[in-house]
Amino acid sequence: MALTPSRGLYLYINTLRTAMDDGIVTDNEASILRVLANALGVFPSDTATCLSVVRGEEKDPFADNEVDYSGHHVGDVATYQGALIAALDDEVISEDEWEMLNHLRDLIGLQEDQHSLIEEAIRAMEEVDENGSRRLERLERFNTVCPYS
Repeated sequence: MALTPSRGLYLYINTLRTAMDDGIVTDNEASILRVLANALGVFPSDTATCLSVVRGEEKDPFADNEVDYSGHHVGDVATYQGALIAALDDEVISEDEWEMLNHLRDLIGLQEDQHSLIEEAIRAMEEVDENGSRRLERLERFNTVCPYS
């Protein structure tokens, strides 16, 4: 079934490409991709087709599309925050996950001050969330691996 181009689909496919750089999608990467698919309005039935697009088995719906889907839009901060929290809540955080998040951050044009606000929100959850302390340790690691620059 052909995919209908949309901004959500564009962001999902481009993030999936980053996840597939090494040829596989790990369970941790799949967790982030599920959060993104849900937040971006990509139907679960379309995710397999997206994987086929990334593998070159299906036509890329953006190949002949002249619409620019990049840049910052309403809702991007919440989408990125959800993906970041999903990554932070994993027990093992891979460099591939960090690369996916960094790529998503670049795709949506997340500004440094927006990233700082997300960090503040995550820090504020520490006291009320059972995963809070571990999440903060992982956030510090993320900031080391992928500094905002």
